[in-house]
Amino acid sequence: MNNSNSMFARATPILFGALFLIGLVAPFAVYPTFLMKILCFGLFACAFNLLLGFAGLLSFGHAAFLGSAGYVCGMLVRDVGVTPEVGILGGTLAAGALGWVVGVLAIRRTGIYFAMITLALSQMVYFVVLQWKATGGEDGLQGVPRGHLFGVIDLSNNIAMYYLVFAVFCIGFFIIYRAIHSPFGQILKAIRENEPRAMSLGYDVAKFKLLAFVLSAALAGMAGATKTLVFQLASLTDVHWHMSGEVVLMTLLGGLGTVLGPLVGAATIVSLQTELADSVGSWVTVIMGTIFVVCVLLFRRGIVGELQALIRRAGIR
Repeated sequence: MNNSNSMFARATPILFGALFLIGLVAPFAVYPTFLMKILCFGLFACAFNLLLGFAGLLSFGHAAFLGSAGYVCGMLVRDVGVTPEVGILGGTLAAGALGWVVGVLAIRRTGIYFAMITLALSQMVYFVVLQWKATGGEDGLQGVPRGHLFGVIDLSNNIAMYYLVFAVFCIGFFIIYRAIHSPFGQILKAIRENEPRAMSLGYDVAKFKLLAFVLSAALAGMAGATKTLVFQLASLTDVHWHMSGEVVLMTLLGGLGTVLGPLVGAATIVSLQTELADSVGSWVTVIMGTIFVVCVLLFRRGIVGELQALIRRAGIR
């Protein structure tokens, strides 16, 4: 096991370097908007995985952070006239603040009670967005300009927009990677495995849970704000509970508690939705539900988790 772990540790920088290079050249081989959608949802799923996979907290309301940040970014860029990077930062901060409010209320409970509180508060956010005239109601926030990055780079060009999204994803992914490999991340894992023992060691469990929740919410908001700029639209879909269900599916499909699993899961789901939308229509939801059931019953580790398990069993050194 130690040899296997050391092998993964040695291969990680090479793998990340290869993926980074692939990301740099990808928009010249694949439709950039499709790639940007994968990166946005990939960051969203990675942020959710930080909470569920490493802190053991199941949230059914993460769409509130994705969607609220999107609306805040859209209003800042369209109505106030700020530059795109300021809009993304504003959306991220707004999602983090909302995450703090939700976290303070939710972390007092555990298990299904925690999940239900997050779902209830998320539905409150959905209702506010639906009723507030400034958000456009059922029509969403339309006509959000991409603008000029730092007032110089025109983001109406898809290639330029892609590299902004890629940079945002890399920043968010680096924050998550450093968090889970830091003492903070180790404490989160201890809380996930045995919360009473973590408390007996003197750790302020509630504080660490809240920090993890706020960080996860802020990064989910970063993904939502970026997504709004990509599609120049913030819609009710982004704050609906279906979106919270989708991110759970992405994380479980890719591999809960793995570093790259959520990105793989997001790429798989987005690809399936894109390919099947025209051919099966509303049956996409049924297909996604079937995939979820199969994943839970047969591939509990997810795609990346199963691959890692196969490598360990094969004894590759």
